[in-house]
Amino acid sequence: MGTPDVEAVWRIESARIVAALTRFTGDFGLAEDAAQEAVAEALVSWPRASPANPAGWLMATARRRAIDAIRRRAALQDRYALLAADPALDQEIDPDRIDDDVLALMFVSCHPVLSRETRVALTLRVVGGLSSEEIARAFLVPVPTVQARITRGKKTIAAARVPFELPPAGERRERLGDVLSVLYVIFTEGSTATSGDRLLRPDVAYEAIRLAGTLAALQPDEPEAHGLLALCELTAARFPARTDPDGTPILLADQDRRLWDFAAIHRGLAALTRASQRGLGPYGLQAAIAATHASAPSVEETDWARIVRLYEALSRVAPSPVVELNRAVAVAMASGPRPALAIVDELIAANRLPGSHLVPTVRGELLTRLGRLAEARAELELAARLCANQRERSVLLGKAAVLS
Repeated sequence: MGTPDVEAVWRIESARIVAALTRFTGDFGLAEDAAQEAVAEALVSWPRASPANPAGWLMATARRRAIDAIRRRAALQDRYALLAADPALDQEIDPDRIDDDVLALMFVSCHPVLSRETRVALTLRVVGGLSSEEIARAFLVPVPTVQARITRGKKTIAAARVPFELPPAGERRERLGDVLSVLYVIFTEGSTATSGDRLLRPDVAYEAIRLAGTLAALQPDEPEAHGLLALCELTAARFPARTDPDGTPILLADQDRRLWDFAAIHRGLAALTRASQRGLGPYGLQAAIAATHASAPSVEETDWARIVRLYEALSRVAPSPVVELNRAVAVAMASGPRPALAIVDELIAANRLPGSHLVPTVRGELLTRLGRLAEARAELELAARLCANQRERSVLLGKAAVLS
């Protein structure tokens, strides 16, 4: 087994290994550190001698590293004895505990005591198995920043004495929103990067989909878990058509829909069906909007009236300025730009989404359709100044130039 296989095995098994170690040591930080040390050793050892059971090898090595660390803590000798005497960790992870362990790991990594940035970094590190370098590259931040967030997160969890266990059923349902929110933030960054020179970061988006699929499998009775999975799959289905070969963004109206990933659409619709069994929540409603786009042969033939109704429902259950802005876009397609412009101007008057390039982008499009070209050009130029993504900025400047 060559070194590339270390990464593959780690990406698949990391959550189970860290979760099992955390359950037995009672120390989230120690478990994650020991698992990372095992990976470092595998990178050296596996090219020379391929293990018959790679996951078991990583588990056993991480266990030894945890024991070494516990030995150095005189007050934890009783835990050392527990670990040393437990044969279940030697070769494999107890399959009867995998589901609960991984789910508990998700809830710990997304605990409310952590900041959003720390939750994202910790989830990608300990649940997703990404390295600090991969996380830093995905979110365009320095590696030391990611490492500091992870270290701070583990210290915060330890200081808050967060137990490694599944929250009670009632509390779990309340905190499920935190887990879903973190996965959605990860996916959103992958589907439309907030900065940098690429519109898409597919590796980040697909990691979020993998984690969302794991969550939906572990929580099959939670509609919103399936709703988020549906939303991610249906949105990612358009990735192949969203940019040209050199990375330039392609607007929805200009996309070749034959390039859409129809297998992803099928998976997304199946997840949406699961989410619909007890009524749609915020993620399910967004997935239903994405499904409406996925089923339309063109922008002109899209059921925009249905999309407007879905956004109206979404604004009732999860009101936000972004929802209102998206509703304005749908209203413009269904009823024309004038009523849509009124919605956008209300957002501006209320100072919603200050500093966002999205508001002047939409306003510029609406003013263009109304023939108010000088105002439209000013809005699009403002949007370009506010936009941190180089690809999006170039598109906005191109539109403004045409209006000149």
